[in-house]
Amino acid sequence: MKLLGKYVDKGMQGNVSLVPEEPEDMWHAYNLIAEGDSVRSTTIRKVQNETATGSSTSSRVRTTLTIAVESIDFDTQACVLRLKGRNIEENQYVKMGAYHTLDLELNRKFELRKPEWDTIALERIDMACDPTQSADVAAVVMQEGLAHVCLITASMTLVRSKIEVSIPRKRKGNVQQHEKGLAKFYEQVMQSILRHVNFEIVKCVLIASPGFVRDQFYDYMFQQAVKMDYKVLLDNKSRFMLVHASSGFKHSLREVLQDPAVVAKMSDTKALGEVKALEVFYMMLQCEPAKAFYGKKHVLRAAEAQSIETLLISDNLFRCQDVNLRKEYVNLVESVRDAGGEVKIFSSMHISGEQLSQLTGIAAILRFPMPELEDSDDDDDEDGAAGGDNSDSD
Repeated sequence: MKLLGKYVDKGMQGNVSLVPEEPEDMWHAYNLIAEGDSVRSTTIRKVQNETATGSSTSSRVRTTLTIAVESIDFDTQACVLRLKGRNIEENQYVKMGAYHTLDLELNRKFELRKPEWDTIALERIDMACDPTQSADVAAVVMQEGLAHVCLITASMTLVRSKIEVSIPRKRKGNVQQHEKGLAKFYEQVMQSILRHVNFEIVKCVLIASPGFVRDQFYDYMFQQAVKMDYKVLLDNKSRFMLVHASSGFKHSLREVLQDPAVVAKMSDTKALGEVKALEVFYMMLQCEPAKAFYGKKHVLRAAEAQSIETLLISDNLFRCQDVNLRKEYVNLVESVRDAGGEVKIFSSMHISGEQLSQLTGIAAILRFPMPELEDSDDDDDEDGAAGGDNSDSD
C-alpha cells in the first residue's frame, strides 16, 4: 500500500490518502474502512441528459465523489471493495444525499476520513505500508486427486487454485489408467504452481501430503521441468520443501505451519508468530488451564488483574458495527500493552485466525495462574473458559 498523505490531529480526527497496490492491500482497506467513515475516490456515474427536443440520452462520466459509508462488501476473488453510501459533497453530476456505490480497486487512489482514528486503525496503516509484508510463502496441500495451491501472506491464506481430478483405482494387471490419471493430476498441479507462484517474492514453496504423494509429484514436476525446460522451476528447486500433511484440504495447513522444519524455514514471517502463539495457547490449555482463557468475559477480568502475558485477538472483532464495542476491544489492547503484555492481532482470513475464531476470537495466555476465573460462573453463552471444550476441529 502506498501512503500519499496522512493528517491526524491531536483530537485523533483526520484523513489519509492511500493507493492499494497488491491484493492484500484491499484486505487492509476492508479492515480500515468502517460504517460512518467518509471515502473520496474517482468513480463512473451514469448521467441522463435531456436534449432541446425533449428526448433524453444517457452517458457515463468519470467524476470524484465523497460518500458517507453505510455498507461495505469485499469481493475476495475480484479484489474489489464496494462501498455504498450517500454523497456528502457538492458534485456536478450527483445530488447531495444521493446514493452511490464506490468501487475501490487496485492502483486507484482513495482518501479516507474518520471521525476518530484509534491505535488499531493507525497500526493497520503502518502495517499495510510496510514493504516487507508480502506473500513470501506458497503451499501446495495435496492427496491423490485433490490439491489446494495457496499463498500465505502475513494476514491471509489465499487459495489460488483448487484442483480435483478423478483417478481410476489400480486394477490387477492394468495400472495404466491409474498412472494416466495421476499424470494428468500432477500436470494440472504443476501448471497451477507456474501460474500462481511468483518466485521473485516467494522464498519457500511447501509441498505437503499424506504418504508418498508429495515425493511422487516432486519427482514428476522436475522430470517435466527438465523435459520442457521450465527454467523458473529448475532455478528455484532449492525453495521447494516436502512436508507431511494429514490430507489435501486447506485446514491441513495449520499442522504444516507447526512442523519444526517449516518453522525454521519460515522464521522471518509474521504469520509464523501467530501460528506459534496459538500453539502455545493450546499447550497451556491442556497443561496449565488456569493460565489460559478464552472468551471476552474471562479475558477482560484477566486484563483488569494485569495478568495477561500474550493477548490473542481476531481482527474480526474490530470490524463490529457497534462503536462502543470496538472501543472496548481497542482499550483492552492498549491496557495489555501498557501492562507490558504482548498483543497478537490475528487475521480472520489466515488459517490461524480461522482457528482463533472458533475460540470466540479472543484468548489470553497469563503470567500467573488465576484459578478464580476458572471457578467463576459463566453467565454469557458466547464466552468460554479454560477447561471448556478446547477441541480444535476444523
